[in-house]
Amino acid sequence: MIEFKLESWGAIAPGLETHQDWSAWLESPVAIDEQLGKVSLKQFPPMLRRRFSALGKCAMGAALPLLEDSDSMPSIFASRHGDTELTLSLLKDMGLEEPMSPTGFSLAVHNAVSGLFTIGRRDTQAVTSIAAMEGLALQSLFEVAAQLQEVERVLCVIYDIPLPQLYETYSDGDPFPYAIAMIFSRTGAISFRLSTESENGVEASNQNALPQAFDLEPLRLISLLSNRLDSIKLEANGVSWTLAKDTR
Repeated sequence: MIEFKLESWGAIAPGLETHQDWSAWLESPVAIDEQLGKVSLKQFPPMLRRRFSALGKCAMGAALPLLEDSDSMPSIFASRHGDTELTLSLLKDMGLEEPMSPTGFSLAVHNAVSGLFTIGRRDTQAVTSIAAMEGLALQSLFEVAAQLQEVERVLCVIYDIPLPQLYETYSDGDPFPYAIAMIFSRTGAISFRLSTESENGVEASNQNALPQAFDLEPLRLISLLSNRLDSIKLEANGVSWTLAKDTR
C-alpha cells in the first residue's frame, strides 16, 4: 500500500476551469467539441509565450494557478502522446526532403513543456517527464510517491490533447484537451491510499460512475478529486489498483 497527501489541485478542459465547473459537468457529462480557451501566460516573457503549443498551454492552464502563492518545488509532467501535431509536421517535412526546423524539433521532444515551464519561472528544481501508453495517472502517482520520500512537496501535471486524425486509426486518443495539476506534500490535508485489490479486497467505486464514453482514466481521477467518488480503479501492466481517499 502507498500513502500520500494532496495539498491542492486544479483541472482544465474546454469550458471547464473551476472545481464547480467540473462538478457540474460530472453530474451530467456531455461531449466537448470546442477548442481550449485562451490561457494566460502573463508570467512568462512574450518571446517564450510564443513557444507554447496547444499542449503546453493546456498544461500551464492547470499548473500555473496552483503556483501563484507557492515556492518552487520538484515537478512531474506526464503526457501519454506528447505534442503529436508538431511531431507529425516534422515528419511531413522529412518526407518532402525539406529542412527540419531546429525550433520545431526542440519543442517536439517530450520534456519541452516542462523545460519551457522551468525557463519561464527561472526554476532550478528537478523535473521529471513521463510518457506512458497505459496507466498514465497511475504511473505518475508512483513517481509522486517515490519523490515524496526525498522532498517535502511535488507538483504533478497530467495532460494531453486529441491525436491528429492521421493517428486516430492506430491509437486511442483523448476526446478533448485536458490537464490536471496537483500539489502533493508530506503534510497535505487530504490523504490517499493506493493499493492493489489483493491488498484491500475492496472493489473500486468507479463502476458505472460515468457513461462508457467518458469512463476514462483522467476523468475518473477528476471524479475522485471532486469528491464525486471515494475511490477509483486504475490499471497498468495487467494489475488493477485502487486509489481511495483515506477516511481513517
